Amino acid sequence: MTPQLDSDGRLRHLLTLDGLPRETLCRLIDRAGQIRDAALGRTPRRQALDGTTVCTLFFEPSTRTRSSFHIAAQRLGADVLNFDASTSSTRKGETARDTLRNLEAMGVRGFIVRHAEDGAVAALAAEAGEGTALVNAGDGRSAHPTQGLLDMMTIRQAKGADFSRLRILMVGDVKHSRVARSDLHALRTLGAGVIRVCGPQSLLPDDGTLSGCEVGQDFDAMLDGVDVVMMLRLQRERMEEGLIASLEDYHRAYGLTTARLARAAKDAVVLHPGPINRGVEITDEVANGPQSLVLRQVSNGVAIRMAVLEMLLG
Repeated sequence: MTPQLDSDGRLRHLLTLDGLPRETLCRLIDRAGQIRDAALGRTPRRQALDGTTVCTLFFEPSTRTRSSFHIAAQRLGADVLNFDASTSSTRKGETARDTLRNLEAMGVRGFIVRHAEDGAVAALAAEAGEGTALVNAGDGRSAHPTQGLLDMMTIRQAKGADFSRLRILMVGDVKHSRVARSDLHALRTLGAGVIRVCGPQSLLPDDGTLSGCEVGQDFDAMLDGVDVVMMLRLQRERMEEGLIASLEDYHRAYGLTTARLARAAKDAVVLHPGPINRGVEITDEVANGPQSLVLRQVSNGVAIRMAVLEMLLG
């Protein structure tokens, strides 16, 4: 039993995809698919969280993730409180734990938390009262579970449910990426056939993160015949100095261009969690091209987050 599951195996918090049962992972993706299909059919939005207050508790900047969760909660009928740490009492010395408890006392039941420190969201979940649910919206370098879920949903839509036949390539700054870790956890759980990881040695983790993966530095060679190319953002804000020579050199070695993409399978698809550093990780032609699923990822993000909030709080 993982800390995010209760004694009956039900999801109490969503903190990580590491150890999340395959059944739970697939049920969330299936439900998100139903929600997305209903939205496309213009079915009236559900009110599963009518009367529930949800707080986006962000101690780090965010645009897409925060907006996506806000829209998801509103579409479920929840009241949404946006908490901005830069203008809150945390600047006066209030701890994140006290912030959580004060908001709980006001009747907030769901917390969507982003934090710069590894494990910070799990630590808050351990302090939460009965009936309070936390969702990890990204903590440190460790996890971003809803991004992992929406990436798996996007791949499944494009390639089908049998991940065992897929060759998937992850490229770039894995060392600093919480998205990469959540994606790797999910890909292993779903039984991905081949997982390749490519990037400069300085941007690859030296722990067990890449266990079972084919790892290399030659991007052109690693692209050969892959079905899915998952590009990662170069996280300059988390990076120590000197890990890459220059952005130009990085793009020359690891930037995805139309010519490079031709080495992958003919029907290969491209994902990127955003925000994209255009001209660094990926060119405009690829990002805006027919094989790019970047905007599909964004759209799926709302459906996945609705499914997560519904499961936790509905």
